[in-house]
Amino acid sequence: MVACTKYGKFEGIKENQSIVFKGIPYAKAPVGELRWKAPQEPECFEGIFKADRFAPKSMQKGPQMPPQDGIAGYDVEFYDDPAWDPGMSEDCLYLNIWVPEEGGENLPVAFWIHGGGFGGGYSSEKEFSGEAYNRKGVIMVTIEYRCGFFGFLAHPLLDAENEKSISGNYGILDQIAALKWVYENIAAFGGDPNNITVHGQSAGCMSTQVLISSPLTEGMIAKAILQSGIEIGGGVLYTPTLQQEEEIGQWFVDLTGCSSAEELRALPAEKILDYNMQIMLRCFREGLGLAIVPNVDGYVLPQSVVECFKNGQERAIPYMAGAVENDLAVTPEMLENGTPGPLYQANIDFCIETSKRSGHKNYCYYFTRHLPGDQWGAFHSAELWYMQGTLDRCWRPMTDADHALSEKMVTYWTNFMKTGDPNGEDVPEWKPCTEADPQVVVLDVE
Repeated sequence: MVACTKYGKFEGIKENQSIVFKGIPYAKAPVGELRWKAPQEPECFEGIFKADRFAPKSMQKGPQMPPQDGIAGYDVEFYDDPAWDPGMSEDCLYLNIWVPEEGGENLPVAFWIHGGGFGGGYSSEKEFSGEAYNRKGVIMVTIEYRCGFFGFLAHPLLDAENEKSISGNYGILDQIAALKWVYENIAAFGGDPNNITVHGQSAGCMSTQVLISSPLTEGMIAKAILQSGIEIGGGVLYTPTLQQEEEIGQWFVDLTGCSSAEELRALPAEKILDYNMQIMLRCFREGLGLAIVPNVDGYVLPQSVVECFKNGQERAIPYMAGAVENDLAVTPEMLENGTPGPLYQANIDFCIETSKRSGHKNYCYYFTRHLPGDQWGAFHSAELWYMQGTLDRCWRPMTDADHALSEKMVTYWTNFMKTGDPNGEDVPEWKPCTEADPQVVVLDVE
């Protein structure tokens, strides 16, 4: 299949029942003078671009949760096979598209944003795939974006060269540029630009909440799914002011010894990674937690996501939102007592309030399957294998019941992407979450 876009022709490759377009550039390489600049529109080209390999991931350190007693850890869970590692580069602004082999027109589009604490992760991790969605008639897009200080460094030296006197948020601007690319070009792949569902997990969920709160995405998002990262005041996502983020940026600049933007841009990427790790550890020592993050700059974000939610400034669209049993901010005492963590109630409150404002039906879930193979339980990110339909790539001894749960979740997710309602003939009823009846569907094996 060859897709003719406004920038040129892309040729994908057949994988099972999908045509996959790997490593499509949606912006110029953010290197040299473009480091710490908003993404620039890619060049048009002649001939046919062979989109047959995944592009490198953004600059980052390794997984953030090593193995512990009784649990695999993320390096075993998702990053154990070097065959899935695409390498690493500052030249990372690429996206991937999975299209059903039989093609189609005006197909719904899933726009996936990976997690990783805004410091890592990538679009071609082995748990990500569009094949299961393609079998349900949905196109899948996954994107790369700049992480860590490459994506979120805020500092007066960078403000001074910006016409809006702002800095940081480059990783979010990358996501918006990718979304715009998809909106303008997805019809060439058989997709409907007016039916794009933005969804993500962890930092991808937090990014999704930023996108639905930003004026820069107006008209490009039809629906959204928020997985394990919603913030309405519980402290999961710290969205600092520009000035607060610049204070953290000053720690970084002090470490480098640089005195100008030119000197900063001359730093080797590997040195930036080393400084990034030092500052990240300092943030945790000083109680800031996840702090190299999107900031409230008055442009990408006019207010924090909490203020946008309280003021009803998020997109008036259908939503799904959910968490897992052993999620962010869940304590051992909560697990022992069977008490849901703060994200559980945050999802309910978000769905109720946004539904009241928009009139749309919104849906909440709670994933409680204790994955087989170790004692980690329903850990943060556990649902990815299931809702992506990639259990066969997992090292765990998955059962027929696990595969049935995955099929149910893929069906719910793709039904929602098609119509804004997860319900259909092949799945149990999922009632919307309302003030009168705050329903939450529990996702577990039967």
